[in-house]
Amino acid sequence: MVSESENLRPAAQRLISLDAFRGITIAGMILVNNPGDWGNVYPPLLHASWHGWTPTDLIFPFFLFIVGVAMTFSLAKAGQEKDRRGLYLKILRRSAILFALGLMLAYVPKFDLAHIRIPGVLQRIALCYGIAAVLFLNTGLRGQIGATVAILLGYWGIMVLIPTPGYAAGDLTVEGNLAAHVDRFFLYGHLYKPTWDPEGLLSTLPAIATTLSGILAGHWLRSGESKETIAGWLFVGGWIAIVAGLFWGIAFPINKNLWTSSYVVFTAGAALQFLGFCYWLIDVQGIRRWAWPAIVYGSNAIAVFVLSGVLVRILIYTRLGEGETSVSLKTWLYQNLFLSWASPVNASLAFAVANVLFWLMIMAVFYRKKIFIKI
Repeated sequence: MVSESENLRPAAQRLISLDAFRGITIAGMILVNNPGDWGNVYPPLLHASWHGWTPTDLIFPFFLFIVGVAMTFSLAKAGQEKDRRGLYLKILRRSAILFALGLMLAYVPKFDLAHIRIPGVLQRIALCYGIAAVLFLNTGLRGQIGATVAILLGYWGIMVLIPTPGYAAGDLTVEGNLAAHVDRFFLYGHLYKPTWDPEGLLSTLPAIATTLSGILAGHWLRSGESKETIAGWLFVGGWIAIVAGLFWGIAFPINKNLWTSSYVVFTAGAALQFLGFCYWLIDVQGIRRWAWPAIVYGSNAIAVFVLSGVLVRILIYTRLGEGETSVSLKTWLYQNLFLSWASPVNASLAFAVANVLFWLMIMAVFYRKKIFIKI
């Protein structure tokens, strides 16, 4: 990752609403990842335990959707070049850096290669970006629609028709689903949970479809239609996808951990709605002042995600005191700066909000100095 302020496009050429959407999504990630006490968190700020969804379950698919939308702007002209070797190398390089950053966050500060978690958020972003980028460069709109549909239907068929050893076909329980079996078979000892991982191997396949759904939305944003028409159809398409996802969820439950096909469709609809709102407010109505904090976050999205992850690890593994009275620096800050004046659940929320505001201040300095960390 290097600082490349010279690579910035002029603001007039950027889709400011997409920057705002990205920033809100990253701020949401930091908020839900950093409560003061995991035992005291408001339910909407936690993932659904298994089937179903909460607002927190929208955040990761929103980011993958945004990756797809952005791809239609960043790769459109480059994809017209006959010699694509350099472009493929850039895609490979970016994917490799993202994957390596994810492994770094898993490795530090435990430094345990024997049990390092191999899947992860950044690792999934890396794979989805790389595969979706290659598909985008080698297929047109029809091909991308076909790939999305094939992935969603194929994953549904795989999950409900192929039995896990010892379980019936279509078993979608924590232990009995096929995705968990694949994770145990290939990555046992390197998973987030003992027997499965929410960013596992098989469930990355439908996550690619989430990125492709962003590409499809990007085509519409670049269609040349009036801004009002684009905004209107973002809302319409969003509602159609939400309803379709809910109906599909009757047969194939909405589940973030399994990244079910119904979850892909439902969250793509929610992302279209959210993007439509940002686009209508910023690009159609010209109301931008409210979005400045989000744009600040969105301009250094990966950087702030990685840095916030490093900081929380430092806070957790830095110890104060000795012996049985020793506490982590995070616990000390939480107890003395937040729990001292608020109820546990509100203190936990205040700690998370403080994290968001802290990184907003840091990223605001970057933004004002035109420091934009690219991969």
